[in-house]
This record gives sequence, C-alpha cells and structure tokens, in this order.
Amino acid sequence: MQNQLGLMGDQAIMFSIMVGLGIGGILALFMALFWPKRWQVPYRMEVLFAVLIGALGVYGAINSQSTVARYWAGVPDVANSVANSTEQSGVLSISYEAKAFDRAVTAYLFQWGFIFINPNGSASRNALAVKPGERILVHVLANDVIHGFQIPAARFMTEVDPGAVRTIWFRAPEKPGKYLIQCVNYCGVGHYQMKAWLVVGEGKAGPGGDKHG
Repeated sequence: MQNQLGLMGDQAIMFSIMVGLGIGGILALFMALFWPKRWQVPYRMEVLFAVLIGALGVYGAINSQSTVARYWAGVPDVANSVANSTEQSGVLSISYEAKAFDRAVTAYLFQWGFIFINPNGSASRNALAVKPGERILVHVLANDVIHGFQIPAARFMTEVDPGAVRTIWFRAPEKPGKYLIQCVNYCGVGHYQMKAWLVVGEGKAGPGGDKHG
C-alpha cells in the first residue's frame, strides 16, 4: 500500500522537512563555493545534519509500521482472504473466502486494459462498480508484463508481475461518482491509454458487509 495522492498528513511534514534540508544544502554549497575561502560549514552543523537525516529515517520507519497496522485494523479474517489460483483450460479461476470485506473481485491486467471479475463469474471491462464506503478486496493479476494498479482516490498503488497474484484492499470513496483507475508502470506503447473507472453508485454497504455474489 502506497499513498499516491501527494501531500497529506505525515507526508506533508516529511516533504516539508526534506525540501527545507534540500534548499539549505544547496545554499550551503553556494556559500562554500562563492564566499571567501575562510568560510566553511561548522562541524556542529554537519553533525546536526547527519543526526536529523537519521531521525527522519527512524520516524519514517515507525510511521510506516503504524500506517500498515491501521490499514489492516478491523480486518480479522485477512488470513482467510488469500486467493487460491488454479489454471484450467487457460482460464484463471480464483476462489474466495473474504468474510471481512463487502466484496471481493479479481483485477485482471493486460496490455492495455483491465477486466474486473466477480466470484460468480460475471465480469466488466475497464469499469468497477461499487457502493460508497465499501471495503473491496482485490486480487490483482497481470497477463503479460509487469503492470501497476492505482486508484488515486482510494490512496493506494501496487504492482504485480506476470503469473503472480497481489492481494490488496481499499475503501471506496463516500461520494458517488467516477474515479480514475490507471496503470502506473510503463507497459508498452499503449500504456498511456491503460485506464479504467471506479464507479461509485448510490447507497451504502449494509452493516457487517453487504455481500455481493
């Protein structure tokens, strides 16, 4: 799970600090180059810079672990939600046990498009219809090359190798509408057109999960 929406929350703090350090480093470099030779960065500033970089690394690691813990909070059956894949007559079959989610789908990525397959076998091309606030478990597969799978409005991105299954979940936006789904790994000459839509309709997921067959 990666946040692909840019500057939000802790990301804004980290980004602001890194921008400040970058600007300060560039200024220090120009000062060392163009000021009188007797001027140099004090040793204590070098130590402070190194300590600050180390602290940022530790903070990032701790924050990342916390984010992952929050991501999986409230999903007790995730161990039973892993896809078991078998190939029969060239057709990939996915069996689901996803009790903790409102629905489970397979996202089948290929050059250059998306097919979304429901457990009952129904499918739609380049469109995934959901309800506001639903928790969607997605088994992501790639047919040919490495593809990226990103829904910016749901704040996640993942990538998958050919023949592998990447399992991830997201919460659908609360506001009805059409939201972009896209491949973010260059996958050939048609990469620019590899897009789909997350279509959020009216209504809410039922208490405890509105199951969809």
